[in-house]
Amino acid sequence: MKLSIIIVNYKTPLLILDCIHSVYQFATENVEIIVVDNFSNDNTEILLQQHFPGVKFLQMNYNAGFARANNAGIAIAEGEVLLLLNSDTIVKDDAINKALNKLGTSADYIACGVQLLNEDGSPQISGNYAMKGGLNYLLPLPYLGQLLKGIAFLLKVKKTNVPNASGLVEVDWINGAFLMVKKSAIEKAGLLDEDFFLYAEEAEWCSRLKKAGRLCIYGDEHVIHLQGGSANDAFESKGKGYFNLFDKKGFQIMLSNFVRIRKEFGIGWFLFDLLFYILAIPVFFFGVLVEKIFFGKKSRYSFRQLGGFLRNVFLLMTFTAKIISNKPYFYKVL
Repeated sequence: MKLSIIIVNYKTPLLILDCIHSVYQFATENVEIIVVDNFSNDNTEILLQQHFPGVKFLQMNYNAGFARANNAGIAIAEGEVLLLLNSDTIVKDDAINKALNKLGTSADYIACGVQLLNEDGSPQISGNYAMKGGLNYLLPLPYLGQLLKGIAFLLKVKKTNVPNASGLVEVDWINGAFLMVKKSAIEKAGLLDEDFFLYAEEAEWCSRLKKAGRLCIYGDEHVIHLQGGSANDAFESKGKGYFNLFDKKGFQIMLSNFVRIRKEFGIGWFLFDLLFYILAIPVFFFGVLVEKIFFGKKSRYSFRQLGGFLRNVFLLMTFTAKIISNKPYFYKVL
């Protein structure tokens, strides 16, 4: 079974060389690699020609983000199975071939991920469960999110993610850093939604893929993921994960999440979640004020972060009418 690996690149020439080298350590036959470049304007293409002349290179000529660049790669891919692979990944112990063999011989699953690892070998969230209305997007809210998490724990609500998969685990959506999909499923579900620039696009896509079949994580296969490095550089941001709602990257995360909520769950849930983000502002203010009085510099949050969150919520509200209309629009902040 032929595999097409699609790697989106944006100013990560050294990372992508390490990534492709790790792929070719284990797999060369029946594998094509397509690098889609989001107008990095650097020496990536030259380096690829020098080190991996067999790799296909596709230039987008603008910063198209994750969904549009992957769709361009899918359009020219020849494989029966496609793998969306981040440039900041390192393949371990033939994980791609092993995952391909399992998925290719399975009639039960149409897409899979593997267990992603941090550089130190600790597990990284690789698969997730969808919550009704996108309620999991309320959990990063300062103070209010922690309260909601505590209530969910008392009510014994199922966790929203698979922090460390062991064996085969069925999920609702798969981390886009390693997302392997049968082409037949893509033909039924459609391509990634090109309204998204970055973040939440794989979750929305997986909701449509699930209508074509089941998704899983092969927890016994491992890939190292150097999470968020290229995005942090582009947005001049810091930190990993999706709990930073205070700067430009945080606004892109917030905006993309709400676009997904509208598309997947409808207007009612969009407005419900937006109300919680608005209510989080006074909660955030009083939380920071109390912590500053009692803990000083040891406070979890700062007034600067409060200002960033306030700005981002206001900007989000300016997009409300556009998001509700659900008409095609490129939600790009960068």
